Formats: sequence, structure tokens, C-alpha cells
Amino acid sequence: MTSGEIGKREAQKPATRTGARVDVAPTLPEAMTGRASPAKAAVGDKPVFAYIASLPQPQRGIAEAVDALAAKTLPGLRRSVKWGMSFYGVGDGWCFSCGGFAGHVKLMFVNGAALEPVPPVTPVGMGRSTRGVELKSMDDVDERQIAAWMKQVASVPGVGGKKR
Repeated sequence: MTSGEIGKREAQKPATRTGARVDVAPTLPEAMTGRASPAKAAVGDKPVFAYIASLPQPQRGIAEAVDALAAKTLPGLRRSVKWGMSFYGVGDGWCFSCGGFAGHVKLMFVNGAALEPVPPVTPVGMGRSTRGVELKSMDDVDERQIAAWMKQVASVPGVGGKKR
């Protein structure tokens, strides 16, 4: 028997169970690991709602609160899933994104460096002027401040407002 035949034969053998129990950590959805999420890029409310529903708690509750606040704050809100996160815009641009990660939800504003006050988090790989917040619990959701940032970023031509 050749070594290739031996390898095939071993591969065909069923795995045997031992009496020892192996503790396996629960696996997080891809969206929560910092790697690309399996959420497919798609425009519209339905894919965003599906993405949010796929998140575990407390991230789901936080993302639902951000989504509801955006709908209440911005007339003509558009939603999309891009790069495994929900994106929000008005007019002809995308203003901010919201994505679930292990331990928090990132709410990132396009051109956030121009907002008052400037959001505290500078994300890696999302653009030089993007700024945002990391929300770890519902207590971190400051609706008044987040709504103010949403209104500010939506008023910028080319980002959220009409191009002039």
C-alpha cells in the first residue's frame, strides 16, 4: 500500500469519541469578531433589519435603539448593509454606520472630525476624518448627543445633504 492510500484510508475512518469532555467556547457570529461579517451588501430596510436581528444581546438592543433614533431624527432616511455593517444616509450620501462587535457596537460618523463635539473614537481603516463612539450598553446611548451628531453629519453636502 502506498502512503497516499494509507492517508485516504485513515481519512475514511470515523472519528472515535473519548470519555473526556472538551469545553468549547461559544463561537461568535462573524460580525462580532472584527473580521468581515457574512451580512451581504444590500440596499434597503429589510437587509439592515435582518443584520440587526442577527446580533446577540446587548448589541442587538443597542443597534435597534440607534436605528430607531435615526428613523426619528432624519426625515428621508435610507438604509443599507455595506462591509458587514448597517449604513445610514439621507439625500445622496451615507452619513454614518453602526456595527456589532464583541463587547460593543461601533457608531461611526463619516466626516465625524468636523462634528461638535468631536466623537471620541478614531477607528482604524475607516477614513482619516471618521469619528464615532463605542457603545457597550444601553446606558452608553446618549440619545440627545447622538441625534445632534446625526443631524450635523446629515446636513453636510455630499455626505448626507444635497450636493450644491
